[in-house]
Amino acid sequence: MAYLLLTVGFTLLIIGANLFVDGSSKIAAILRVPPILIGLTIVAFGTSSPEATVSIIAAIEDNADVALGNVIGSNIFNITLVVGITALLNPLKVESETLRKEIPFTFLASIALLILMSDITLQTLNNNYINRSDGFIFLLFFSVFIYYIFEVARNSREKITEEKIPKSSLGKNVLITLIGLAAIIFGGDLVVKNSTNIAFTLGMSETLVGLTIVGVGTSLPELVTSITAAIKKQSELALGNIVGSNIFNILFILGLSSVITPLPVNSKVFTDVILMIVLTVLLFIFSRTKYKVAKSEGITLVLAYILYTIYIVLRN
Repeated sequence: MAYLLLTVGFTLLIIGANLFVDGSSKIAAILRVPPILIGLTIVAFGTSSPEATVSIIAAIEDNADVALGNVIGSNIFNITLVVGITALLNPLKVESETLRKEIPFTFLASIALLILMSDITLQTLNNNYINRSDGFIFLLFFSVFIYYIFEVARNSREKITEEKIPKSSLGKNVLITLIGLAAIIFGGDLVVKNSTNIAFTLGMSETLVGLTIVGVGTSLPELVTSITAAIKKQSELALGNIVGSNIFNILFILGLSSVITPLPVNSKVFTDVILMIVLTVLLFIFSRTKYKVAKSEGITLVLAYILYTIYIVLRN
C-alpha cells in the first residue's frame, strides 16, 4: 500500500506542478508583472508550505532541532540540488534585479541568522538561542522584503504593454494555480509519509530518515515546480521560486517559529548555516557568468549536495 500511495504522491506532484506553473505564469502576465516576482511570492510561498507546516508544528511541540534543521536543510537542498538539476535541464536565466537584490537579500537573511543564533560567542551567554525578539527581527526583515516586492511589481506594470496580456481571466488562472498548489502539497505529504514508512521497513535509522527523506520531501514542491518551470522555458519563475523560498524559510518560518517558542540551537547547526552562506555566495558567482546558471555549474551544485549528504550521514 505504501508503494501505491508513493506513486500517487509523485503523480500529484507532477500534475500539480504543471497546473501551478501554467496558472502562476499567466497570472503574472495578466497582472503585468515579471514572472520572477510571481516566483518570488506566490510560487515560493506556496511551495514552502510543507516547510512552514513542519517547522511551526515542531516549534509548538518544543522540537527545536526539527524546526531549525528543516529550514537550513531545505535551503541547502534548494541552492544545490534544485538549482543544479534545473540548470542541467535548461540553463537558468538570471535577471539583473535578482543578481543585484534578491540573491544578496538571501545572503543577508543567512548572515542575520548566523549572528542572531551566536549568543555564546557574541553575548557570552551559556546557550545559543533564537529567541522571540530575534523572531520579530526576522519578521520585520520579511515585511521589508514584501514591501520591496510590491514596489518592484508596481514599477514593472508600467513597462509591460497591453499586447502581452493573455485573454484568459484572472479568476480562472487563480483557480488553476490553487488546484495545482493543493495537488503539490498533498502529493508531497504522501511522498514524505510513505517513503519514511518504507525506509523504516528497510531498517534505516530515524536520524538518517529525518536528514534525508523528510528534509528532501518537504522541498519536493520546490524541486518539481522549478524543474517544470525550466522545461516550460520559464527559468525566471524557476529561480524566483528557489530564491523566494529560501528567504521565506529563514525570515518568515523561523521568525514565526521562534516567536511561538524560543529555539535552542544545536552546536552542529553552525557548520550547516556557514555552508548555506557559502553556497549562497557560490550561487551569486555562478549567476554573474553571462547572467545565467549554466549546465556545468549545475553539475557542480549537484555534486556539492551529494558531498553534503555524505557528510551529514557520517556526522550523525
